[in-house]
Amino acid sequence: MAVLLAGVALTGSVVPTFAETLNGALVKAYYNNPSLNAQRAGTRAADENVPIATSGYLPHVAATGDVGYQYSNASGAGTTASSAVSAATGATGNTGSTGVGGATGVGGTAGSTGTTTGLGSTTSSGAAGVADTVPRGVGLQVSQTLFDGLRTTNSVRQAESNVFGSRETLRNTVQSVLQSAAQSYMDVLRDTATLELRNSNIKVLDEQLRQTNDRFKVGEVTRTDVAQAESGLAGARADYYTAQANLQNSIASFRQVVGEQPTRLEPAQPLTRGLPTSLAQAITVSQVEHPNVQAALHNVDVAELQVKIAEGALLPTVSLSGSVAQRYDVSNVAGSSAFVGFVGGAINVPIYEGSAPYATIRQAKESLGQARFQVDVVRDQVRAAVISAWGLLESSRIVVQSDQSAVNASEIALNGVREEARVGQRTTLDVLNAQQTLLNARVALVGAQRDRVVATYAVLSSIGRLSTGILSLNVKEYNPVVHFEQVKDKWVGLRTPDGR
Repeated sequence: MAVLLAGVALTGSVVPTFAETLNGALVKAYYNNPSLNAQRAGTRAADENVPIATSGYLPHVAATGDVGYQYSNASGAGTTASSAVSAATGATGNTGSTGVGGATGVGGTAGSTGTTTGLGSTTSSGAAGVADTVPRGVGLQVSQTLFDGLRTTNSVRQAESNVFGSRETLRNTVQSVLQSAAQSYMDVLRDTATLELRNSNIKVLDEQLRQTNDRFKVGEVTRTDVAQAESGLAGARADYYTAQANLQNSIASFRQVVGEQPTRLEPAQPLTRGLPTSLAQAITVSQVEHPNVQAALHNVDVAELQVKIAEGALLPTVSLSGSVAQRYDVSNVAGSSAFVGFVGGAINVPIYEGSAPYATIRQAKESLGQARFQVDVVRDQVRAAVISAWGLLESSRIVVQSDQSAVNASEIALNGVREEARVGQRTTLDVLNAQQTLLNARVALVGAQRDRVVATYAVLSSIGRLSTGILSLNVKEYNPVVHFEQVKDKWVGLRTPDGR
């Protein structure tokens, strides 16, 4: 790497005792980038879909409880309380006879008689019968699905496929962040070097203007030469401020991706490890290894399982349920109690439930076809990205060599023009043009060096191999499998594995 990209302290910053390397910036981006951290959280959220789907295998248990107040007053001679009230109270007066349900009548007035007529109706003569009770109870209900048309089985498999797809999306986000960090690092390096070149050019042109003024005073040059020197200096200052704005923009992008302000940046070298040896090999690798391709294939699995889930709605459902309950003040009889238990099974066979289940199945099949076509779309996109990145890499290698030759030639030409100008064979404009040509060649070389480094990262990213491992970054790599193993069989618990 040429010295034009040597580490330079950024304008307005304090120069530290150490320089930051490209790998150091990539490590910071790996830990600090908010987009990457957000995708990691999204992957963890996708993991929870597995225990959500698994809940279809598990029983549902619920505790119940109720309490109320009931008051009834049966009065009058001759006939009469409603059958509902009589059935609830079981009252027969004070004769001690048994009412409905075997309960003993209470609350009658001495001398009255009551007889039970019909199912739970009470006729009474004489004084009033009053019942004042608090019916209450507690219970436990348990239900278990034994067969649901394999919908739970397929839902679990679908959730797992979604997890695998989210991991590939995370891997692609890692690639994007690392590539963006490398690009922003090289942008800052390029723009810093360009700013220094522009600043040096101002100093040279300022000195040249001073010398031209001195020569004008003794009559060696004309006023036109002075004006040309002034124009060149003014243009150089304008270019300097433009370069300064470009640098500030690159610094802002660096801060966004890496999470920290750049300080003193060391020059970086193009990658060599992991690069394919030919375009054909790059395309072949990308069609298999690129995370977007892998994610699209997992989406096909998700769509296939959605078809099976939809078809399961037409299959029978078998379930088992049981319950126990303890009741008090049963049938409006104060002090009474009852214990009730129930166990039973049920089967539900769909015969016709409208058009929705059939339309849902057809819709799922069309979505499956769409997912399969999307794999081809993604592969074409990846192939195009590989060809583009490979072309930039190949051209950048040649451009660096050409620009380096241009710099060497421009330096020789400028020295010659200056010597000729001293003896009057060249004008001030000739010197200014030669100076500008050299400056442009140096700026172009800086850009070409930047493009060559960035192109190697782009090629690795396009084939799906840009990772912390291939870059030998000193990081504790995030492993999404750890969280998945922690939650996939977690049946209870509100807190996440990290304690939130």
